[in-house]
Amino acid sequence: MAKHHSGPVEMGAPMDYAEHEKTYNFFLSATKYLTLFCVALLISMAAAFFTTMGFFSSLVLFILLNVAGFFFLR
Repeated sequence: MAKHHSGPVEMGAPMDYAEHEKTYNFFLSATKYLTLFCVALLISMAAAFFTTMGFFSSLVLFILLNVAGFFFLR
């Protein structure tokens, strides 16, 4: 049979909530900027393959989209 414990549920070191909050905020920021990078990459690839822009013009578009997105998401 299972033993019933009457002690505290949380055992070990106390939780460091400030560190959890910093980690969560970093995760949200990383997700936001990685999504921006992927969307800019897809738009630039579509512009390169389906229009007559070419590689260098789509590379410039990719850089401009990332810079503009960075300033809008800050």
